[in-house]
Amino acid sequence: MDDILDKGRVLAEIGDDRSRFTDAKGLKAFAGAAPITRASGRSVTVLARRAKNQRLASAGYVWALTASPRPSPLRPPTQSQRDRHTSAQRNLFNRLLGCLHHCLTHGIHYDEATAFPAPTNLATEAAA
Repeated sequence: MDDILDKGRVLAEIGDDRSRFTDAKGLKAFAGAAPITRASGRSVTVLARRAKNQRLASAGYVWALTASPRPSPLRPPTQSQRDRHTSAQRNLFNRLLGCLHHCLTHGIHYDEATAFPAPTNLATEAAA
């Protein structure tokens, strides 16, 4: 039930004007899911966006949390594991927003098998 409410919140925050976001990059930046990359000389820094629609971002992160399988750790996570989890959750939200934008602009239904294809093993294909 909460998963449906979160998707509804995401759609409500996006709005009903389909021409508002011409591409998925604009929607991802509006939601705060697209990272900011700053490059200067030899250093490259990737940061999370702070300027975003906070209601859309919070609903989207809950959407990504319910969409991903939940691991059951045996010990409490360290700070680096929490950082990786937040980054992975943002990446999944980013990908889900791309799928949502594609479905809305092309008027097609979401298909999980198309959006997230099963990984193929190249060794078994080469042996066959």
